[in-house]
Amino acid sequence: MIEVALLAIAVLVILLTLGVPLPYCFGGALMVMVYVGDVTMKGNMNWGMQQLSNPILLAIPLFVLAGSIMSESGIAAALLRFVNSFVGHVRGGLGIVAAVSCAVIGAISGSGLTGIAAIGPILIPEMEARGYPREYATALIANSSILGLLIPPSVTMIIYGWVTDTSILACFLATLGPGLLIMCSFSVVNLWMSRKFDLVLDDKPSFGELTSKLTETGIHAFPALLMPVIILGGIYGGIVTPTEAAALAVVYAIPVGFLIYKGLRWDNFLSAGKESATAVGTIMMMIVFSMILSQIFVFEGVPQEIVSSIFAITENKVLLLILINILLFLVGMVVNDATAIILIAPLLLPLMVALGISPVQFAAIMGVNTAMGGVTPPYASILYLGARIGKVKVTKVIPPAMFLIVTGYVPVVFLTSFWPDLSLFLPRLFGY
Repeated sequence: MIEVALLAIAVLVILLTLGVPLPYCFGGALMVMVYVGDVTMKGNMNWGMQQLSNPILLAIPLFVLAGSIMSESGIAAALLRFVNSFVGHVRGGLGIVAAVSCAVIGAISGSGLTGIAAIGPILIPEMEARGYPREYATALIANSSILGLLIPPSVTMIIYGWVTDTSILACFLATLGPGLLIMCSFSVVNLWMSRKFDLVLDDKPSFGELTSKLTETGIHAFPALLMPVIILGGIYGGIVTPTEAAALAVVYAIPVGFLIYKGLRWDNFLSAGKESATAVGTIMMMIVFSMILSQIFVFEGVPQEIVSSIFAITENKVLLLILINILLFLVGMVVNDATAIILIAPLLLPLMVALGISPVQFAAIMGVNTAMGGVTPPYASILYLGARIGKVKVTKVIPPAMFLIVTGYVPVVFLTSFWPDLSLFLPRLFGY
């Protein structure tokens, strides 16, 4: 049966490479298992549909909707003005604003696309006016948008916790450390790169002027800043579940967008709902087919075969972790983060446990690797969206984006793999 499973995986990869929509890619691989492997479809389909009734999955469409509303509402602009008050007069300060703002937005939306969609139209023209090359500004904001997949609450960690039966709160905490470290590393790399640009800086304010500006922008941004506090405080305080927090994010964002920041109107509100529904429909179809395929693989013993095959090559933990990181990076280059987690996590988890790596640390390892796929071609959905928003050719955005990945992101990937405390300190602190 392992030969049929490999054939199904080969069909999946070929369909993905050809650009076939994701649900049909998994459906094609599933058909191989049905017709070549003689797998019964009716029982597996019933099982897959039952999995969709899990309340945990309700958090996904709610967070997607919250992110879409936030992109239209003016919340991002308020956050930008507030963060810029701190560092607007510093060389490279606007780049730091991009990284920090994407981290804050990630703590609200749980999506990697929200950062570039909400911040890009505002900050890219401003950075270009201040002397940053447009392609560099686009690459920096696109790469910083990855933080939406790592700073909790994260849609991908909800999916990981669901498919591996791991505490979702523990998964949220596991990616927080790497996410904040990536934010800091992008800020440092940006400060170094900014020395090469002829930048226009704000005059250094006096203490009184700085205090006045912080007070003014802080009051205006207070409703936006309150949003992650309510959501994350509710989750980690045990007041609400992740699903309830997602509903709370939507309920909070609507009046804030309509009544306070007034960026929401009925037309763009309905448009945000339509876009969210389309995205969620695709995600749910993909989840059904990929979960059925993963279940069949597990039932046929494919994960155990993979573990045995890899251990036959080497039992060196360091080498195995390097190989696994390379595999996850390559998978992230051709599929989105959610797809990679649904497909790969059940297959590799037994191997990671055999290596002495906890499912919580593996959540962080998978999170940082698959998130990177959003800006690494050929998949690179976040990078392509950034190029479209930044009105610059993708070919010009790729070099600065890859420089940021290599210098600011890849080191954190290896730290997450080889320094367990980076991802496990906070879960242990909260008793996980």
